[in-house]
Amino acid sequence: MLYAVISEDVKDSLEKRKGARDAHIARLKLLRDEGRLVMAGPHPAIDCEDPGEAGFTGSLVVAEFASLEAAQAWADADPYISAGVYQKVVVKPYKRVLP
Repeated sequence: MLYAVISEDVKDSLEKRKGARDAHIARLKLLRDEGRLVMAGPHPAIDCEDPGEAGFTGSLVVAEFASLEAAQAWADADPYISAGVYQKVVVKPYKRVLP
């Protein structure tokens, strides 16, 4: 089943993000290579593709996991958690309708 991992950053998270980004992206690439990643990306802090120093306010990942517990365990192990980037992470089932 698909699950949405909806994360909210701490204030001024950009430097923390930069420090943990490579490890964070490596985990997403593994999901992609396994054919389980639907989409992933950050929420820019301003209405712009590249927010520069404004940074980001959180992230969204939609991927396939065996269960809600497995999705939660994956989210809990994100390098952005240990780096202090995220202040809140919600994992919930997701039903893809379109496209």
